[in-house]
Amino acid sequence: MSATATARRELAEFLRSRRRQVDPRAAGLPTGGPRRTPGLRREEVALLSGVSHTWYTWLEQGRDIRPSRQVVDALARTLRMSPAEHEYVLRLTGHGGAAPAGAADGMPAHVQRLLDALGPSPAYAITAGWTIVGWNHAYELLYPGVATVPAADRNLLWLVFTDPAVRTLLGDWAGDSRRFLTQFRAEVGPRLADPEVVDLVARLEAASPHFRAGWASHDVDRFSSSERRFEHPAVGTLLLEHHQLTPADAPGLQLVVYTAAEGGDAADRLARLSA
Repeated sequence: MSATATARRELAEFLRSRRRQVDPRAAGLPTGGPRRTPGLRREEVALLSGVSHTWYTWLEQGRDIRPSRQVVDALARTLRMSPAEHEYVLRLTGHGGAAPAGAADGMPAHVQRLLDALGPSPAYAITAGWTIVGWNHAYELLYPGVATVPAADRNLLWLVFTDPAVRTLLGDWAGDSRRFLTQFRAEVGPRLADPEVVDLVARLEAASPHFRAGWASHDVDRFSSSERRFEHPAVGTLLLEHHQLTPADAPGLQLVVYTAAEGGDAADRLARLSA
């Protein structure tokens, strides 16, 4: 299936999933008694968005049509999409910024030097498909498996859902793994036909029921810097701020950096870990 056809199918499935989550009363519609299925009906979405029922039905069927920016915005309002969901649909329909087109081959030396210069702050680099291609010594101390896992499995999403050590390390594995999944989908949605993404999703669906259920939900979310809790066997609880950066001269890479959260002893614990 072509990338365009895959994007149309993803858009159709995503719209259906959001439509089923909208309470008709919240949309200002009378319930009219029990409904066979939850959420809005297609004709209701069409009416509230100012498009024809037939045209919207074709959109949910994955037909070869391209909605305008105005229509996408109207659908986002009708379906009460979050900013991340709205942005996701814009990208699927060709109105938003493009996802990074390809994964970087290996790690530029200067990016690795930047990671190393971060000292006790754990940091790593991932490609557009979330393959981990570089890390510093502090991250290897936080998660030793990064250096020993086979290269074919050194993918952040794969490790989060399949490595028991990562599950133990993440202080809130259920919430953190779900967050990773929704952010990954938001990033790769327009590239779901890429062989790298197809292979990873298929492997994860076979390996993890938790991933399979989360992927079927079609939920997406933006990355936001926030505090993460780690439970490390050597130094105990680590409260770290999670940051994500993109080098201007290596746009196919994302740098993930963990720094000590303010108001706690994480800096001392990271120093002990590095020592």
